[in-house]
Amino acid sequence: MFTSLRRAGTRFAARNVTTKPSEYGQPTFLSHPHLVKENETTPGIPASDYEQRRRRLMELLPEKTIVVSVAAPVKYMSANIFYKYRQASDFWYLTGFEEPESAVVLEKTSSSKGYSMTLFCSGRNAAKEKWDGASTSLSSAKNLFHADETMPISNFASHLKAILPTSSHVYVDLPNPTSWSSRQKGKGLLNYLTGSVSSLTSMGGVDREEVMKHLSGSAQRPLAPQVGKLRVLKSKAEREVMKAAADISAKAHTKTMRFTQPGMSESAVAGHFEYLCTLGGSQRPAYVPVVASGPNSLILHYTANNHTIGNDELVLIDAGCEYNGYASDITRTFPASGTFTSAQREIYSAVLYTQKEMIKLCTESSGYSLQELHKQSCELLRAELNRIGFELKGEGDLERVLYPHYLGHPIGVDLHESAFFERAAPLREGMVITIEPGIYVPPTAKFPKHFHNIGVRIEDDVLVGEEHPTILSVSAPKEVVDVEGACQGLLGLEPY
Repeated sequence: MFTSLRRAGTRFAARNVTTKPSEYGQPTFLSHPHLVKENETTPGIPASDYEQRRRRLMELLPEKTIVVSVAAPVKYMSANIFYKYRQASDFWYLTGFEEPESAVVLEKTSSSKGYSMTLFCSGRNAAKEKWDGASTSLSSAKNLFHADETMPISNFASHLKAILPTSSHVYVDLPNPTSWSSRQKGKGLLNYLTGSVSSLTSMGGVDREEVMKHLSGSAQRPLAPQVGKLRVLKSKAEREVMKAAADISAKAHTKTMRFTQPGMSESAVAGHFEYLCTLGGSQRPAYVPVVASGPNSLILHYTANNHTIGNDELVLIDAGCEYNGYASDITRTFPASGTFTSAQREIYSAVLYTQKEMIKLCTESSGYSLQELHKQSCELLRAELNRIGFELKGEGDLERVLYPHYLGHPIGVDLHESAFFERAAPLREGMVITIEPGIYVPPTAKFPKHFHNIGVRIEDDVLVGEEHPTILSVSAPKEVVDVEGACQGLLGLEPY
C-alpha cells in the first residue's frame, strides 16, 4: 500500500512542477499551482474579485479621493521571536498581498477603471531572504496583483507628499481617531502610516513636517466603514472558500467527538482539533479554541483548557479554522461518556430546537434583522425551558444569566466581521452569519437542581439566501442521535 501511495505522489508531483525555494513572498500560480489557479490572486479568490472590490470601493467615494491602506506590522512574542504573520484584513481584502512592510494607494480617476493603484512593497533583498525566504519583486508584484505601478516601500512617504495636495479626501484607517484632537490628526496619521512599516523609520529623507502639513489640510475619513459595506456580502468565490473552511472545521469537530474520552485533558482535545484542521489545509486557527468540560462551559470565553474531563460531563468545543483568508466558527456540545443524561438531553434539545428555528429565518425574504432574530431566540428559549421545569417570566434571568450573549454575528475575513454591521437592518442574500444560541445554568436555587452546571451552545455558519438559508457547517453533527453516534464511533470515522 505504501509503495502505491509513493508512486501516486510521484505522478501528482510530476504534474505540478515547482521550483524550490519560491521566488515569491506568498503562494502564486507560478510557484504553487497545487494551491493557486491561473486566474486567482490568492487561493480560491480570482483576480477579478479583487479588481471588483477596488472598483466598487472607489465608486462609493467622492471625486478627488485617495485611499491609503497599509499592511499589518510583524508582531513579536519576545525579543526577536515573532508570531506567525497575518495580513491586515482590509489591506488583504483590497489587494491579496500578504507580505509585511507594504502599502497601497488608490486614486480615484476618470478612467474606465475608475481608479489607479500604486502598490508599495519591500521587493527583493538577498541578505534578508537568506533568513526569511523570498519577497516578491516589484515587477512581479505589479503583474501578479494588477497594480498600475509598484514602488519600493521607502518611497511611500514621498509619494503621499506628492499626491496629497491634489486630493480633497483621504480615506485611511486610524487608531482610535475619535480620541484625537484636530491638531493631532495630521501627525497621528503620518506616525501611524509610517510606523506600520519598519523600513520607514527614517522617512527616506522626506521632510516630515511638510508631509504632516498636507495631511493636516486634507479631509481625513475612516476607510474601514467603507470597506465594511463591501465585505458584508460575499461573492460566489468567497462563499466557496468559506464552505471549505467550514467543512475542515466540521470534520475536525466530528472526529474530535470520537477522540475525546473521560480523563483526558481539555488541552489535548484542543490540540487534536487544531491538528486535524492543519491536516485539512488550514493555515491557522480563526481564534483560540474553547474546550470547556462540565462547569467550565458556563464561562463563555473559557480558553485556559487546563482541566481534566469528567465521566458524566458535557464538553463544549467552540473552535474553527481560518482557511485561505476566511474564518469558520462552529460550536458543538457533546457528552464525554458518549451518551447524554436525561437532564443534559433536555437542555441540549431546547437549544437545538431554537437554533434550527432561527436558521430557518435566515433569508432575505423573511425580512428579519439579526436583532429581531435574537429577540425571537429569547422567546423560544424561554418557552422551551419553562416546558422542562424552569419558571421564567418576562425579561430577566434568561437574558442576564442563562443566555447572556447575542444570537450571532457576521463572519468572513474576520471572525467577527461586525464592527460596521447594522444589527437592526434586514438580512440580505449573500451575508454569512453565525447562529449560536446557548443556555448556561449556574448552581443557584432559582433553577432546577438537576440542570445545575450544564452549559450548551450550538453554533453554525449560515449563508443567508433569498428564500432558503445554507448551513455551511452542516457536516458537524448536532442531532442527538448523530452526536452520540459520533462519540461512540458509529459514523464510521476514525478519530484521526
